[in-house]
Amino acid sequence: MPQNLQRPVDLARAHGLSTQAIRNYEAAGILPPAERSPNGYRAYTALHARALAAFLALIPGHGQPAATQIMRAFTRDETETALRLIDESHAQLLDDRRTLRAVAAALEDLAPIAGRRGDTFVGPLARRLGLRPATLRKWERAGLLHPRRDRQTGYRVYGPADVRDAELIHQLRRGGYQLARIAPLLAQVRAAGGVEPLGSLLDDWNTRLTARGRGMLTGAAALDAYLAARAADR
Repeated sequence: MPQNLQRPVDLARAHGLSTQAIRNYEAAGILPPAERSPNGYRAYTALHARALAAFLALIPGHGQPAATQIMRAFTRDETETALRLIDESHAQLLDDRRTLRAVAAALEDLAPIAGRRGDTFVGPLARRLGLRPATLRKWERAGLLHPRRDRQTGYRVYGPADVRDAELIHQLRRGGYQLARIAPLLAQVRAAGGVEPLGSLLDDWNTRLTARGRGMLTGAAALDAYLAARAADR
């Protein structure tokens, strides 16, 4: 086999992968079609090695599904599609950063339950938040609020914890947070007995976003090296 060609096992070992994984990546269009040695076996060039390195470098920042779509688009010479996918991934990271800031701001603005007033009803709470009563009922139907019912009148009664939850939901909604994504956060607030212990959660979230950003930089460098080599090869 010529020196510039590698067997699937050689390419796999260099990255701690299985030979089948290399074949799967080729079949998925992540790698260009393999060369063939004189005896008909698959053989990969330095360009394939760069493509594999680029794909693996893209995963930490973009995730494997997006990395797969990006590499597949470049393999098909669909450059505009690939660049759009990269832009969308960066936009998602920016949106996640904005959401994190909104959550952090919402948590900081909440007063502790111990310093709150007593029970209230749907009308006064809605006016306090600048909302319609129907909005509070919608949040209740979504499982985000759980006011108790007055035994005599049947009216909804919001205790201090309910009011805190309503304020948190309101601020998160203003920050663009979807109802489905608010539910897990509320569950953590309730389990912790307040918002104070969630500081570590936000720190971990920020760390993961930072890692994604750095991963995108690393992935961009590896992808650029692959594309430059591919252009030179052509």
